[in-house]
Amino acid sequence: MYEYLKGLVTAVSPYYVVLEVQGVGYQLQVANPYRYTESTTDIVQIYVYQAVRDTDITLFGFYDLDEKQIFQKLISVSGIGPKSALAILANSDHSGLIQAIMNDDVSYLTKFPGVGKKTAQQIVLDLKGKLGDLEQTETLAGQTAIELGTPGESPELNDALAALTALGYSAREVKAITKTLADLNAQTTDQYLREGLRLLMKK
Repeated sequence: MYEYLKGLVTAVSPYYVVLEVQGVGYQLQVANPYRYTESTTDIVQIYVYQAVRDTDITLFGFYDLDEKQIFQKLISVSGIGPKSALAILANSDHSGLIQAIMNDDVSYLTKFPGVGKKTAQQIVLDLKGKLGDLEQTETLAGQTAIELGTPGESPELNDALAALTALGYSAREVKAITKTLADLNAQTTDQYLREGLRLLMKK
């Protein structure tokens, strides 16, 4: 089992990043690929989880150890697979997720793609009281504000919309927030994606 990999991010797509380590490119499925930028010089450390199934072996990547630990707790819940867990982690307000579990806030949890009422109740049942060690962690304090400005569509916006679809949000849900996102003057795909996730969580 791998704990983390260190290397260069050589590709970023709506579904994954490629981390080159010693000449080998590892495809890592991550919650928010646009947190990372392609570079030929900047070495990054990405925590990993290896999922082995009958038909494939998949590596999931995480920004830090806390994110990996939340992922591992989520996939221990009946009805939550790795892809659903990644979709939940895409919203960078992990402290909000932990508070929702601690406070039995099922309606908050059902806002995530692929999480219905039964699964949300199962998350609360299985994880309530088991996230205390993560609750006070500073890195889970939530996302920073995004500066908003003048309208305009961009490749960054299109990448963010593709990433939201890749996370499991329906075309209808993504279309409903597209105009609002297009009115922003975000500089990066990551900013569009974070704002899109925030808007989807408000519904």
